[in-house]
Amino acid sequence: MTAETRQIEDRAAPATARRIPGEEGLWVFILGDMAIFALFFGTILVTRADDPTTFAAAQHELHPVLGIINTALLLTGSLFVIHGLRRLGDGTPAAARLFGATLLCAAGFAAVKAVEYTLLVNEGHTAGTNDFFMYYFVFTGIHLAHLVIGAVIVLFLFRAARQAAPGAGQSRFAECGAIYWHMVDLLWLVLFPLLYLIR
Repeated sequence: MTAETRQIEDRAAPATARRIPGEEGLWVFILGDMAIFALFFGTILVTRADDPTTFAAAQHELHPVLGIINTALLLTGSLFVIHGLRRLGDGTPAAARLFGATLLCAAGFAAVKAVEYTLLVNEGHTAGTNDFFMYYFVFTGIHLAHLVIGAVIVLFLFRAARQAAPGAGQSRFAECGAIYWHMVDLLWLVLFPLLYLIR
């Protein structure tokens, strides 16, 4: 095949349509939300540098095993969301089951976080104890609120997946829901080591 023939075929081939998954407005929201969390993370690091002894002592009072369990729950939930999105609209109940499994992971995360909050309060650690615990309860609480919103969205995905043939709008909503869930996941993957692991 000559170079001229190859150029003619390349021009004749239809251009592959490219698009951003989900909606453009959602990406603006996601980037804005992540920028706010980046400020939160920076605030924690600056305050830790000013008082490393208090932060280190308070960090030892956390329960890292519970944090690891929650990390595993979120990552597993994200895996279910990915597979659920792929199976959406194939006419089988697989997508609904996968989104349902994500809801169970979200409920598990909230339950583990409630146990951890209870343990810390019973041990005498509250948001008023010191700066570390103030940041811990406020920022993990904000993240938990994001998780609840994500679970509500996944509940809608679960209901949409039970329909025989979701429309184009529902498929786009499913993409947006998956993107939001992954943002919740990503925020925790930064928040967890920042609060529990980094010395």
